[in-house]
Amino acid sequence: QVQLVESGGGLVQPGGSLRLSCAASVSIFRLYVMGWYRQAPGKQRELVAFISPAGSTNYADSVKGRFTISRDNAKNTVYLQMNSLKVEDTAVYYCNRKTNPLNWRQGTQVTVSS
Repeated sequence: QVQLVESGGGLVQPGGSLRLSCAASVSIFRLYVMGWYRQAPGKQRELVAFISPAGSTNYADSVKGRFTISRDNAKNTVYLQMNSLKVEDTAVYYCNRKTNPLNWRQGTQVTVSS
């Protein structure tokens, strides 16, 4: 069974940066389109970025130009570099397959606050 473990969240001031990581337990990960999602309090989970096995990327308008998704298939890991963070980026961030998501785990909390 594939497991995904997110890490890298924390508390950061507006304008700051964080890098999230998502480690997969199996190498078949490299065949998946992987996405980073987030869920803010009282809101639905939303897809913020995704990346194909070959590295093609796509971003939600709200994060375009500030976030960068990447992957290292040799390490079974997908990353989300978040720059110029805003208060409204505060949420729990999750990684998962874009299609047929696996069981959602606890994610990693990102809090942007002064």
